[in-house]
Amino acid sequence: MIRVAISGIPGRLAGAVAAGVTAAEDLGLSGLFNPNREGESHSGIPISTRHDDVECDVVFEATEPTVVMENLRAWRAAGFHVVVGTSGFTEARLEEVRSFWGNDGPGCLIAPNFSIGAVLMMRFAEMAAPHFTGIEIIERHHHDKPDAPSGTSIATAARITAAGGSSIEESAELVAGARGAVVEGVRIHSLRLHATLSDQEVALSKSGELLTIRHTGTEYGSFVDGALLAIRYVSSTHGVTVGLDPAIAARASR
Repeated sequence: MIRVAISGIPGRLAGAVAAGVTAAEDLGLSGLFNPNREGESHSGIPISTRHDDVECDVVFEATEPTVVMENLRAWRAAGFHVVVGTSGFTEARLEEVRSFWGNDGPGCLIAPNFSIGAVLMMRFAEMAAPHFTGIEIIERHHHDKPDAPSGTSIATAARITAAGGSSIEESAELVAGARGAVVEGVRIHSLRLHATLSDQEVALSKSGELLTIRHTGTEYGSFVDGALLAIRYVSSTHGVTVGLDPAIAARASR
């Protein structure tokens, strides 16, 4: 059985994954971590406030972008495998993690999105990118999401660019920001709305046709299957892995 600790409890993603771990026959919830919840518990389990009080095989990290690096350094020092669900991992932040994580020892899997549908959406956009001349991303998330653009849209833009896609840059902005943010040559438009969980649309165009690839998540339970897949997979890895694709491929090959 894989012992799993959840960092970021009682956050919405952390809580959903904790419930999924508890229900899984091959996983065991061995600890919870949040330095701001001293003396509290969740589902009958005390919440640890010190990194060195945590005992596990894998940490699922789902805390805020402002503190995730501190946590990752502590988990690396402890020798834990880690799955990261915190948003906001630009290429610069990924390089920072690689710089202190190294290639030996435990694995660290950083996933911009744990929804299998979202992973497929990113893959389809990457496949389509070289066949279109103008590509833009519109991402819609809940009003209190702490960062923009989303980690999923940043990762999607990077994959589109690597495949040869880009946005059209022929319109001057009369108001700064009207065309959205530019991530590696791809425009991202971030909407923050009530009654929204996660929604991303990739709009692709060329002369004579338009293609829209869109994924909508309606509840946090949609992230659990992918998160558990990552938790099971990461123990077999070393160094930093980005995205769920290798875990999905490993499952398909069994």
